[in-house]
Amino acid sequence: MFRWLLVILLALVFISWLSPLLRRMGFGRLPGDFRFRWLGRDWDVPLASTLLLSFVVSLITKLL
Repeated sequence: MFRWLLVILLALVFISWLSPLLRRMGFGRLPGDFRFRWLGRDWDVPLASTLLLSFVVSLITKLL
C-alpha cells in the first residue's frame, strides 16, 4: 500500500511539474477539466486530461 501511495504522489508531482507545458499543448482545457478559485488560489482538476494521458501512456507501454 505504501508503494502505491508513493507512486501516486510522484505521479501528481510530475504532472504538476509538466502542467505549464501540457497547458500550452491544449491539455487542461478539455471538457471535463475543472478550474476554480477558492481561498484566493486557483485550483485545477484535470480529470479529462488525466484520463487521456493515462490512455496514451498505456498504449505506449503495450507497444513496447
